[in-house]
Amino acid sequence: MGKRKNQPAMEGDALSDSESGDLDSVYQWINELSNPETRENALLLLSKKRESVPDLAPMLWHSFGTIAALLQEIINIYPSINPPTLTAHQSNRVCNALALLQCVASHPETRSVFLQAHIPLFLYPFLHTTSKTRPFEYLRLTSLGVIGALVKTDEQEVITFLLTTEIIPLCLRIMESGSELSKTVATFILQKILLDDSGLSYICYTYDRFSHVAIILAKMVITLGKEPSARLLKHVVRCYLRLSDNPRAREALRQCLPDQLRDGTFAACLQEDNSTKHWLALLIKNLEPVQGGGEGLVFAQS
Repeated sequence: MGKRKNQPAMEGDALSDSESGDLDSVYQWINELSNPETRENALLLLSKKRESVPDLAPMLWHSFGTIAALLQEIINIYPSINPPTLTAHQSNRVCNALALLQCVASHPETRSVFLQAHIPLFLYPFLHTTSKTRPFEYLRLTSLGVIGALVKTDEQEVITFLLTTEIIPLCLRIMESGSELSKTVATFILQKILLDDSGLSYICYTYDRFSHVAIILAKMVITLGKEPSARLLKHVVRCYLRLSDNPRAREALRQCLPDQLRDGTFAACLQEDNSTKHWLALLIKNLEPVQGGGEGLVFAQS
């Protein structure tokens, strides 16, 4: 691969022919999504191509019947959620469909229409599941990946949409009881919501909303004290730091911040992680008592 840059033009032309052939294959697989008999193989092949075909998202979105076929794959396994009978084969197949939806959610040309069509709502039943089996865990993680791809863009439109949905309680449930990887993605999503001013205001508007978030974060800190994960701790600390930017939340956190964040419990875990160490120091500084501060700061009633 490294030699291509300096190779003769003829070989560059051959590469273009090869890419053209690849594109023809991609178009063929997209067409095959509309046929239930060829769909499974097409899902698998296209999901492998999503990193190497930059415009796959617009190709998927603008081709006839493709998004409907992907949504059909999602809806088809709803009956396997309750009672939880999802098999590994079913999970793999629908996760390939979700990977293509993540591609659409990530692309600047299709992200807005993806939201306008309310497609993330089709994934929420998967985030409601609680079964610990591998097929369900894989399904939850891949669904979170689609939402994670949306929030990664730091666009106001994304946060505005998500705040009209139940994504915060769904993420909090996974943060409390999911696998380490699912907890990490769910906490990342919450962090991105909090980093937006409207998200911070929403969560800190009532005491119930704030306390739900604070209770789950505190439980996570206690668990992390026993089973350290630098990656997960990073997102938890960042959530706390952002909450401390809100005067009401800051006052409440002075009373309820877990001792483990103050007493050096995570010193070894943070030894190599300067950014989290810095955020934790800022958090502790933000929560230092201020004379006469905090009086009259009350949350809105639920």
